[in-house]
Amino acid sequence: MIEKVSVEEQAIEAKKAAKTLSLLSTEEKNQALLTVADILEAEYETILRANEEDLEKGREKGFDTAFMDRLALSKERIFDFAHGLRDVAELDDPTGIVKSDWTLDNGLNVQQVSVPLGVIGMIYEARPNVTVDATGLALKSGNAIVLKGGSSALSSNQSIVEVMHRGLVKTNIPKEAVQFIASTDRSATQELFTMKEHIDVLIPRGGGSLIQAVVNNATVPVLETGVGNCHIYIDKCADVEKAINILVNSKTDRPAVCNAAETVIVHKEWLDTNKKELIKAFENHSIAAHGDDYAQSIIPGSVPAGEEDWANEYLSTDIAVKTVDDVTEAVDHIEEYGTKHSEAIVTEDDQAAKTFLGLVDAAAVYHNASTRFTDGGALGFGAEIGISTQKLHARGPMGLPALTTVKYVMSGTGQTR
Repeated sequence: MIEKVSVEEQAIEAKKAAKTLSLLSTEEKNQALLTVADILEAEYETILRANEEDLEKGREKGFDTAFMDRLALSKERIFDFAHGLRDVAELDDPTGIVKSDWTLDNGLNVQQVSVPLGVIGMIYEARPNVTVDATGLALKSGNAIVLKGGSSALSSNQSIVEVMHRGLVKTNIPKEAVQFIASTDRSATQELFTMKEHIDVLIPRGGGSLIQAVVNNATVPVLETGVGNCHIYIDKCADVEKAINILVNSKTDRPAVCNAAETVIVHKEWLDTNKKELIKAFENHSIAAHGDDYAQSIIPGSVPAGEEDWANEYLSTDIAVKTVDDVTEAVDHIEEYGTKHSEAIVTEDDQAAKTFLGLVDAAAVYHNASTRFTDGGALGFGAEIGISTQKLHARGPMGLPALTTVKYVMSGTGQTR
């Protein structure tokens, strides 16, 4: 069992472990990840039993389908966690890289070298996969991690960490490098917000209210991730087959994730010409439309879209439908309601695509492709620790390089100034 100690004691232990971790070789870190992957697979039934406790509590509390999907584990999902760790082990080590190297006129050599951030505080909601993904990325990049998951996944997360600890004790990474705060008391989270002397960066991952709570209350530097009110703009010159396939994939592949589309913006001329195909796609995939006046006049069964619909992250197969007269109007709508996450245009008009990609302010923009690719694994980063919608330090899917900073290393022969 994970020992019941104070949050500060856990942070101190993590900081000590980070010192050891920063000196380990790439091979030692990789071997530890492979060992943890093996034990996750070997003990998956233990994790599933703990997960069932969380699911039962979720059913009693009436959690919705999207929430329960994020919370639920299976043998396949746990093996996917393990596979993700093996993928991370295959990635290049982001630390110890000499980014710049020069010698001053006085002979002093200067190197800018990538180094771990130190101790990462991870605050997240009902996604047990984050426990493994974040740990793998932290350890590979030489960082210790303090995990604070949501109370709804407490049993699952605690079991996962206990299993990972049993793997780490067989490696050169101290198990203290992975700390899990088992307390459900809000004060534990608040305490984590203010531990600048022990925690180097906080990363919140979850809904808008969680992220804003961290951003607004933390004195520890925050790497802000964002909610995903993502848009698909179907331009006047969009190929109908591409448009339908991209829309359906972006909306229905996994509706409860942050890179799923929540609003489709449709050029009126395209809608007039291709309404039968769009209506059929909505019907075939049980997509419920919340439309503006023009969309409602075209799409049977659609309901009126209010102001809240344009800003809503449905996390379901509901979708808002906005009709426009040109690409500029589409960009303006995204500017007002988007969350700077992922935005896509479907068009065969290169100029329209250039305008959209150039003007839309988002971490990821797409031309003729699904927003579902805004994902560390899909982009070849291995597992991601989150998707940053801010502009400092890291933006977009945050893989290993985002968990490093730089150190200037100077070497001289006795130079003084």
